[in-house]
Amino acid sequence: MVRVLFVCLGNICRSPAAEGVFTDLVLKAGLEERIHIDSAGTGDWHVGHAPDPRMIEAAAVRGIDLNPLRGRQVNAQDFHDFHYLLAMDKRNLSGLHAIAPQGLESRAQLFLNFAPKAHIEEVPDPYYGGPDGFEHVLDLVEAASIGLLNQIRTEHGL
Repeated sequence: MVRVLFVCLGNICRSPAAEGVFTDLVLKAGLEERIHIDSAGTGDWHVGHAPDPRMIEAAAVRGIDLNPLRGRQVNAQDFHDFHYLLAMDKRNLSGLHAIAPQGLESRAQLFLNFAPKAHIEEVPDPYYGGPDGFEHVLDLVEAASIGLLNQIRTEHGL
């Protein structure tokens, strides 16, 4: 079982969007028995909360249901439990590196590394912006999710 964790700051916008989009791709590929997916935040402000309603709405337009998801905070054990800890931006990546057990730091990387044609390194936080920001995040997350799934298929022979 390949295990993937998406990480943003509060776990209510970007990482749940990535979890939902990637889950949708994995289901369509028939790999749900081979790939486990979760999301978390580096902060604890939204533990137990549903994703931001604006992200829920934007994802729903694309046929992705984020309603069942609930926020949680990333922890050091996640480095043992997940093969990929994918940060939405450099701040989150730094937060992951700060809690990484020695020798497991390389499991954390920027999610957009899997979308080189995006020509940016970070998924912007749409929280304080308008609806276009949520759409932009979903576009970036979709591109990176496709690249990630291709990488996992290659690396793990799926």
